[in-house]
Amino acid sequence: MMKLTELETGGISMYDVQDQLRQLVYRLSLEAFAAGDRDRDAIVTREQLETRRKTMRAKLLDQLGGLPATDTPLEPCIKGNVAFDGYRVEKIVYQSRPHTFVTANLYIPDDLRSPGGAVVFVCGHDPLAKHSDGYQKVCQYLVGAGLIVMAIDPIGQGERLSYYDPDSEMTTVGWGTGEHEHAGEQCWPLGDGIARYFLHDIVRAIDYLCTRPEVDPGKIGITGNSGGGTQTSLAMMVDDRIAAAAPGTFLSSREAILLSGKPQDAEQIWPGLTACGFDHEDILMAMAPRPVLVLASTEDFFPIEGTRRTVERSRRFWALYGDASQLVLFEDEAVHQYTERHAQEAALFFAKHLNGDHRSVRHIRPVPVEPSILWCTATGQVKGEYAKARAVWEENRDRVVMLERARNRLSEQERIHKATSWLKNKVIDGRSAGPLNPRYLYSVPVEGEELSACSVIWRSQEMLLGHALVFRDLHSGDSNLPVSIAVWNGGSSRLQPHMPWIREQCADGRIVMVLDVTGTGALAPNPVNAYPVDAPFGTIHKLAMDLFWLDDSLAAIRTFDVLRALDMAQCLRGSVCSDEDIRVYAHGTFSLYAQLAAGLDRRAVRLEVIEGCRSVGEWVEARQYEMKDRAAAIIPGMLRYFDLSDCLAWGSDGTQNREKGE
Repeated sequence: MMKLTELETGGISMYDVQDQLRQLVYRLSLEAFAAGDRDRDAIVTREQLETRRKTMRAKLLDQLGGLPATDTPLEPCIKGNVAFDGYRVEKIVYQSRPHTFVTANLYIPDDLRSPGGAVVFVCGHDPLAKHSDGYQKVCQYLVGAGLIVMAIDPIGQGERLSYYDPDSEMTTVGWGTGEHEHAGEQCWPLGDGIARYFLHDIVRAIDYLCTRPEVDPGKIGITGNSGGGTQTSLAMMVDDRIAAAAPGTFLSSREAILLSGKPQDAEQIWPGLTACGFDHEDILMAMAPRPVLVLASTEDFFPIEGTRRTVERSRRFWALYGDASQLVLFEDEAVHQYTERHAQEAALFFAKHLNGDHRSVRHIRPVPVEPSILWCTATGQVKGEYAKARAVWEENRDRVVMLERARNRLSEQERIHKATSWLKNKVIDGRSAGPLNPRYLYSVPVEGEELSACSVIWRSQEMLLGHALVFRDLHSGDSNLPVSIAVWNGGSSRLQPHMPWIREQCADGRIVMVLDVTGTGALAPNPVNAYPVDAPFGTIHKLAMDLFWLDDSLAAIRTFDVLRALDMAQCLRGSVCSDEDIRVYAHGTFSLYAQLAAGLDRRAVRLEVIEGCRSVGEWVEARQYEMKDRAAAIIPGMLRYFDLSDCLAWGSDGTQNREKGE
């Protein structure tokens, strides 16, 4: 006899299921990395390199949803000038998209005699962004070397807090990583990535620099570290106007980052690119033969061994053009930051390659100023200055409407065909199901209940086992009974809140299968990093994002788990199930998997959804939402084909479906 608490915390003996999801993700990723290495190793001509470069650029842009239009008038406004010793700073606001205002500081040397080189400086994760002490110092080194510098605030940092409320002067979503993840997760169902907006702001910054008489449009560089290194890398792959680049403390290798267990921000996740063999070598390759300085810190959490391997393997791409010395790696013995030594090396690098200048920077003594001196807005926030200011959330809201209109323009038959074909491709195609091979681990009475509980595992797909706790009335004897499958958050680890329903079903003469979808209940994974397993950036989040890179998703895997549970219900010991006998009860955010399964398999038509999501589009349109479990509830691009309400309509055969709650 077992207590409910023992059932909730019980594992699966003899089988290592805690590592099965990680092992699947890592195996598929490592195979893709090896294939990418082979493809790059086969490049022996400039023509092959150019083909690879164009292919990776196209795949990146396609997976991010393409770039927004670049025809919005910039309408730059110089909000003021501040004079310093040897240079001045113009405080600029430009419009990258309609009502999307980007704040920038333009550092201009006093001794300019003719149009010269300019550097776009993109910031890493710092709440003050371009006004932080460290980043002011970098800009001062660069301008001290005779370079024009345009430092821009990224989304969610500096003067661009997207969820800032002018009345309370507070933000409802945390700066930087908090914002990037909050708005970024809402981009995925649209088939977009938030990186498209980071990248677009940079493209428009270069557009602006090309209008300035002080700037030679053929001599524009870019640098930044951490999140700024990500932005620099994106620009290196996409904008051919960049004459030189110095990505900092980001470039490593996909394998080294994967195996470190380190999670990444939404703008650093590029869906589908691992599946096509992409690695950080492709970022560097995109610049050959233009000069690149890779800035690294030996004690960085971005693995230095990955950085060294990537740079060393990439030198030969420059050698194809006759000068491998144009790719340089500079390492500082430091932790994750844009160090002063990095800044000095970057200043010398850009001065040489953009201006042909070899002046020393030893004399420069950077002195950061109080941030408000360099503010481009009176309040220090765009949303406090411009009543109609937009951010990514507003973009996503409009994209939901646009996609819904596009879907509605199709005939019902065409819409259903396209949607079900796409969903089948994401959930079923390419998975090796094979025989279920069920195993019954134990069967015991439940203390204080008129029920027995049986632990059952089966093969859901190659490398992944499925699991359920199976309940039936102790007084049912050896009778063969119909089955109700339960899908809810936490699976078998969350029995107690659902016991009234389990008792009711069993008393009505049914077997109840409490399903553990991949990564939950008895299948919960071991942690791969220091975050709680199911918290933002924890193990589930990280593995879900790794699946995005593989052009897969945890939501698709879990939907497949439900389909395999339908198979299992028909061969479960003690069951007597035809298609009409199976019922599916879905509760909470995990009801998504049952709803998607209902769109693919008519056996799941008898579906009861309690307090589940009725519309992914409505979630994307929500300004505030609960982030827990969201990474595992997304199939990127879904809203291009359907919303959840469509699934039940596809599966409907006149059976009454019941839905309660939000």
